[in-house]
Amino acid sequence: MAKKCDVCGRGSKKGASRSHSNIKTIKRQNINLQSKRVNGKKIKICTACIRTMAKNK
Repeated sequence: MAKKCDVCGRGSKKGASRSHSNIKTIKRQNINLQSKRVNGKKIKICTACIRTMAKNK
C-alpha cells in the first residue's frame, strides 16, 4: 500500500541524516496520513488536507 494522500497525491520525501563524521545516511520522511471517511468512502488523507477541508466547510 502506497504512503500517498488520496486527495492531493503528496508522498514521502528523502532526506539525509548526517553523523558527526559527516557520513550521509538516506532516510525517508513520511507524511502524516490518517484514515478518514469522506462522502461514505474510507480514504487515506494527509492532515494538511483535513485542515483545508475543515477550513472550507
